[in-house]
Amino acid sequence: MPDSSFDYFVVFAEMRTGSNFLEANLNAFDGLSCHGEAFNPHFIGYPNKTELLGVTQAMREADPERLINGIKAQTGVLGGFRYFHDHDPRILNPMLEDPRCAKIVLTRNPLDSYVSWKIAQETGQWKLTNVKRRKDAKPWFDAAEFSSHVEVLQDFQVTLLNRLQTLGQTAFYLAYEDLQSVEVMNGLARWLGLSGRLDGLDESLKRQNPAPVLSKVANPGEMQEALSGMDRFNLTRTPNFEPRRGPAVPGYVAGVVTPLLYLPLKGGPEAEVVQWMAGLDHVAPEGLIQGMNQKQLRQWKRSNKGFRSFTVLRHPAARAHAVFCRRILNAGVGCYRPVRNTLRRQFGLALPEEGPDAGYSLAQHRECFAGFLAFLKANLAGQTSVRLDTEWATQSQALAGFAELGSPDLLIRETEMSEELPALARKLGRMEPAALPEADRDAPFALQDIYDAELEAQIASVYQRDYLAFGYGPWRTG
Repeated sequence: MPDSSFDYFVVFAEMRTGSNFLEANLNAFDGLSCHGEAFNPHFIGYPNKTELLGVTQAMREADPERLINGIKAQTGVLGGFRYFHDHDPRILNPMLEDPRCAKIVLTRNPLDSYVSWKIAQETGQWKLTNVKRRKDAKPWFDAAEFSSHVEVLQDFQVTLLNRLQTLGQTAFYLAYEDLQSVEVMNGLARWLGLSGRLDGLDESLKRQNPAPVLSKVANPGEMQEALSGMDRFNLTRTPNFEPRRGPAVPGYVAGVVTPLLYLPLKGGPEAEVVQWMAGLDHVAPEGLIQGMNQKQLRQWKRSNKGFRSFTVLRHPAARAHAVFCRRILNAGVGCYRPVRNTLRRQFGLALPEEGPDAGYSLAQHRECFAGFLAFLKANLAGQTSVRLDTEWATQSQALAGFAELGSPDLLIRETEMSEELPALARKLGRMEPAALPEADRDAPFALQDIYDAELEAQIASVYQRDYLAFGYGPWRTG
């Protein structure tokens, strides 16, 4: 065992930040053992592994600290693992509060990591060991998606920074570029308490996309235009200087003519509202202002005096069922496949592998939805390794996030929006607003096909906070 003041280490990183390369070099030191993504909710350590240090994925799910104890108990080595923002949230506080857990924070310019991620998605190549087998692609740069990417990364980095500050601890910070320095790697080993040093870096992994970032995307002009509206200093600062972030502004939708601002609650009737707003300004939905950052939002507000902002509440029962059908039951476009696989494997949901087919029955649908609700209750209580997703987080919590930059003027219930939104439009000078488009029917079965008192009780138990905050009753009358 190294002569270290630490019992184990964690590498806080994200996808496409060079964490595989860092792990390979850590494992090149005698006395260090990095165990991959030990707390990835969808596998343990590495894809297709069933256990780590004698701890199975089911055992880790039931007691995540059991795996921490196993890593600490290794003989002759200082063990650790990589942890991303969407890994098991139950283990984050125990790690942060333990001064004998060495914290290593690896960051990369988020534009580079985003483009690298998009390329890997298209090629299916997440590691490269032989340059002759390198696959290439030029993905489309999506400004709104990139803004959301930056928000998520910055939120997590600020969380780490603030928690370590309040706990009186520090971390060893690494930038992506530092990974090419053997001197920095040896400095990290020294910080961890190792006496050994490397003569050179691991050569098994190759950098996959070494070209300039503008040459890696299919629409470099649009990317430059989108980035010109962002504060570039916030994109490249070290974590110590990153701004505090609050609500997910890139998801806001603003009119190009009508001074109307929509703050969507995920899992609600977003597409229908956006289509209606586009009709007010006689543009396509993508012609509305979307993907803003906080600076751009402030500029829009200043140039639209008298604007009105709103959001639309959806009954928790309807919202949970819509999200279940779109993100979990569906196995095609829009599916949360890793979560879906985890629910099938670990939570026993009898979801059809390729999505619902002719043999998928109403009884099976009800059983699967009830199982999803059981998962939601545990997930909202922080009792699962799957991070809480905004699609099924409570609407009251989302509204609390909005408040940091200004709560919406109006909270409109979905069941009343066909009357209240046109009335709002008329107040802003749009005297003949179109009717709200009808929401797509949940498929393959509607909530009304399976709804009963037992399901209602289960939903009310999961979303008690929203029922109380917004005065909801049973879905039939809510």
